[in-house]
Amino acid sequence: MMKILSYRTAVIALVVLYITGCKQEEYQVPVPESGLQNDCIKKSNGPNMPGVDMEFMYAIAIQKSEGKLVSAQVEASIAGASETYIDRHSYHTDDNGQDVGVIVTEPSTNEGLTTKVNFSLDTNAATLRFFYRPSLASVDQEVSFVFSATSSNGQTVSYNMGPYKIRRMERALNISVADGQQSFISIEDMKAYNATDASSRSEAIDLVYLHRTIPGITFGHALIAPAADAIYRPGLILPAGVRRDAKILKAWNIRDIQLEPNVTGNNTFVYLDDEDFKSIDLQAAPNYAINMKAQSGVWIETTDRKYRAFVYLNSVNDAGKSAVLSIKRYRM
Repeated sequence: MMKILSYRTAVIALVVLYITGCKQEEYQVPVPESGLQNDCIKKSNGPNMPGVDMEFMYAIAIQKSEGKLVSAQVEASIAGASETYIDRHSYHTDDNGQDVGVIVTEPSTNEGLTTKVNFSLDTNAATLRFFYRPSLASVDQEVSFVFSATSSNGQTVSYNMGPYKIRRMERALNISVADGQQSFISIEDMKAYNATDASSRSEAIDLVYLHRTIPGITFGHALIAPAADAIYRPGLILPAGVRRDAKILKAWNIRDIQLEPNVTGNNTFVYLDDEDFKSIDLQAAPNYAINMKAQSGVWIETTDRKYRAFVYLNSVNDAGKSAVLSIKRYRM
């Protein structure tokens, strides 16, 4: 179901501390535990889906007198896409709350299920970031991870994370559309085409973006199925073969942060999940949506019922008769 986003500060301990003793008015400095230590958190929030990185922070440390870090790796139960990697930097937070990274490893390599790094800097503590890119092969499955590290004194350590369900949803961000230009939208391709290209992909064009100023009618920015009545697509000449229908339902108060990832502020956002696409009732929906505004969206069901999608208007430009869209799509 749709989930409300809650922000939190993730704090990760580099070593397990053992407090030897403490009196009410006397403080003793904690002594780090001997041996190679590790900890891990999942930093990314929201549903896990193909093409969207799952981010983890893996912290490793050993007392300086005992050795240094040699290597680290992550083994996934399902191989990630080729974009999966371990960041070469170790991160800490400065006095201004900003992340600062220092290169501590060689570039990571992917070998089957495993992503590996070797340390290139002499260090006894590091926090590495692991980015796992789910592939289409992992859809509807659960993926788990084993994080592990070795130190120069021969010790090894590991940390298990998961399992995490990979959703069916996919997304495409920041698709530019303009009336009379890139205005023909395919849910299957998650792209916008001009008229010439749309005619060669006519069987995949589900929506047309329009902007009209009509006396006495509030039309503005609109998303129309090619098969909609001509009254809802005034002055539009459809490319050859573009004639598909679609069900289209306006949604004013859904702001999915996975479609607006760089937004800041104290606004309330949601995460659309697989269940939202399965449960939405579009039976009585029309095949047009006019007078669309920025930060609103529409639910779409393609005429072949192969896909449902949520199309979000990140921004609109009245003077330029254009908009920027993002799409989250569910394969039925």
